[in-house]
Amino acid sequence: MPAIVVVLAVAVLFYLGYRYYSAYLAKKVFALDPAFVTPAHSMRDGIDFVPTNKHVLFGHHFTSVAGAAPIVGPAIGVFWGWGPALAWVVLGTIFAAGVHDFGALAVSVRHRAKSIGTLAKEVVNKRARTLFLLIIFFLLTLVNAVFAVVIANLFVANPEAVLPILLQIPIAIGIGQYVYRTRSAALLPSIVGVVVLYVTIGLGQLLPISLEGIAAQDGLFTERNIWVLLLFAYTFVASRLPVWVLLQPRDYINSHQLFIALGVIGLGILVGMDTIKAPLVNDPPEGSPSWFPLLFITIACGAISGFHSLVASGTTAKQLDKETDARYVGYVGAVGEGSLALGSILACTAGLVATTADWDAIYADFSSASGGATSNFVNGVASFAGNLGVPASIGVIFAAVVVISFAATTMDTGVRLQRYIVQEIAEITGARKIARNATLATGIAVIVPLVMALLPGGGDKGYTFGVLWQLFGTTNQLTAGLALAVIAVWVTKSRRNPAAVLIPLVFLLVMTCWALVENLATFVDEGQWVLAPLDAIIFVLALWLIVEAALALRGAWASRDAEPAPEPEPELDR
Repeated sequence: MPAIVVVLAVAVLFYLGYRYYSAYLAKKVFALDPAFVTPAHSMRDGIDFVPTNKHVLFGHHFTSVAGAAPIVGPAIGVFWGWGPALAWVVLGTIFAAGVHDFGALAVSVRHRAKSIGTLAKEVVNKRARTLFLLIIFFLLTLVNAVFAVVIANLFVANPEAVLPILLQIPIAIGIGQYVYRTRSAALLPSIVGVVVLYVTIGLGQLLPISLEGIAAQDGLFTERNIWVLLLFAYTFVASRLPVWVLLQPRDYINSHQLFIALGVIGLGILVGMDTIKAPLVNDPPEGSPSWFPLLFITIACGAISGFHSLVASGTTAKQLDKETDARYVGYVGAVGEGSLALGSILACTAGLVATTADWDAIYADFSSASGGATSNFVNGVASFAGNLGVPASIGVIFAAVVVISFAATTMDTGVRLQRYIVQEIAEITGARKIARNATLATGIAVIVPLVMALLPGGGDKGYTFGVLWQLFGTTNQLTAGLALAVIAVWVTKSRRNPAAVLIPLVFLLVMTCWALVENLATFVDEGQWVLAPLDAIIFVLALWLIVEAALALRGAWASRDAEPAPEPEPELDR
């Protein structure tokens, strides 16, 4: 199959999804109102609540939710064949992620930009809030710990990428200061920032930065662990800065990187006329996990991911200038994720190798697919760049910088979100000192994942990535189920048709529970006595969610004792 045919077909489907389906959601399901005063205006504080141009906010939102997950998940998922992986990415983006991301943002904006956990209390009940906070805390701890390990490993493997990533910070701060003080548009300065960033890739080749000389060969202070410590020290500071200082300008730079990376992939495929070497549906060796239901858990970001609802309600809702911008930021953000997932699929099936036999050797078993996911993407993108005349060494650094940039942005946002969650938990438990002290709450949000990232075991990947990450998919999708449940109840209470939310909600909960049961049996058979109890706890929480969602939906439906008043249907910019 020519890869360019897949690119064009998916591009058309994504456009149709935005053009028609998101318009339906905006008018008939979420009833966006252009006159509604958003929390960015009504609660403006210049730190977290800041009215932001929708294009700048899209950059922040997309790069915060992107990270490495929409790259790694599809790079693993093609183990079962590119057909099932692509189908889930396309359908999941249009009909699940679009509804989930868009809906979480819209509902949060209508409730003073409160987090999805707090909304669970207000829209469903107090028990749902407790459930949400437990799952979110575990999910964010995993995300922050694992992304720190992923970035550290990439720094160790690609010391030439360290300098460009470090210089991106002062570049972004400079852009943020210029835009904030001159009140000018961010587009041109951020484009200049991207150009400067890519110039530094050449400097990175000349001045590779390695900590090997000061690091121990084993023990706590290995090169990777030192990078992990430095990364968390950085995120502590970054997450306490006002969003306009670093987060927004760097995210806008990274959003340009998305389009550049997708452009390199698309043009590289067109020029090289690469064909997909992987099988449409793979026949994996005996003993491999089944793609049904695990595909829908493995590929989360890029199809639907609960982490997105945390970003949408945690930071994005505080910066939305107009309520009607939620359609562009939320739904197109999901499409951007799907596009990146598509790029990962093609990099690992069309760009990685020259023959089907080579691909079979790299994806010989599920363990190989999982262990080589990031490097497979980097090498595949470098191959596409090579079709455009870019030297292989530069192509590898370019791809590594893209992955690291997205992962670092997700860490920044993840630690900021975890601070909010820590403060919410502290408020519930009566720990007022923590609830009211953002610096102390940030310290907790940093220390917990830092300790998890440094735990011994798990081979080269580390304990968190090598062991606990196996629970990420189910925890993440359970979070998405919780968010969809909140959105469905709110839509029902608003006397609008919740079918667009209920269908992905039911599908996701079925797949998650099915995967939890299969994983639990595997963990018990393998004697994984850390993973098995945690899996069982998550399964109980999933059943709890189903009961709470069903009760809340029944109550919301029963309260619809009169026909709804006609909703205003503003003309939306399509």
